[in-house]
Amino acid sequence: MAALAQLPPLPPQFKSIQHHLRTAQEHDKRDPVVAYYCRLYAMQTGMKIDSKTPECRKFLSKLMDQLEALKKQLGDNEAITQEIVGSAHLENYALKMFLYADNEDRAGRFHKNMIKSFYTASLLIDVITVFGELTDENVKHRKYARWKATYIHNCLKNGETPQAGPVGIEEDNDVEDTEDAGAAPLPTPPPPASSSASDPGSFSGVQIPPGAHAPANTPAEVPPSAADVRLTPEDFARAQKYCKYAGSALQYEDVSTAVQNLQKALKLLTTGRE
Repeated sequence: MAALAQLPPLPPQFKSIQHHLRTAQEHDKRDPVVAYYCRLYAMQTGMKIDSKTPECRKFLSKLMDQLEALKKQLGDNEAITQEIVGSAHLENYALKMFLYADNEDRAGRFHKNMIKSFYTASLLIDVITVFGELTDENVKHRKYARWKATYIHNCLKNGETPQAGPVGIEEDNDVEDTEDAGAAPLPTPPPPASSSASDPGSFSGVQIPPGAHAPANTPAEVPPSAADVRLTPEDFARAQKYCKYAGSALQYEDVSTAVQNLQKALKLLTTGRE
């Protein structure tokens, strides 16, 4: 992957996208698809913030040059040419990052890499919005991950021992922008998940995944015959999306996520319901 031209200094108006741009830089070699969509998110968000001030216009113009160069380098990569594949790639990558941090948290292993992973997962869920509205689950994961990153960071900074797992969060808490949360290098690759898992906890009534060590869901019961089920074009599109998600998950050897998505597709195709 050829080096991209440097961006000019970040205008203060664009402070809210600085961490997304840093995440893009960190993934230029590691995962160029993630890097591309991080820049696309920064571009779209920056345009909404200020596209008229000269320094902002200059910055956005250079960022657009980076996007075009990346797109050319990635060529006919399906994750760029097909939104459904790109969305699946990004969502599975964010989930992988979240699950690594969640495993470490539940095992009581608090360190900069896991803080970084929680925070990066929350940033990548921001980026998923380039494909449309977030699911309720992604919204909850983003808030939880951002809160966890700030909470554990502050505990370690103050010499306190954080509480493991999803405890103590209040729904109305605003998560502060922790400058140091994104400063550590990303873990490459994540260490194997601990085999001893604590019970899954809940966050505001939504189950938070216990981590990569979690067993796959028990397959949903489906009727033996789907002959009477009438599927709409939207149903077929959703089923195709789940199959794409499963394929993307398998690229990361994430069997649990692949199985869950295939189960969703199977249930939809055989019952007409999700």
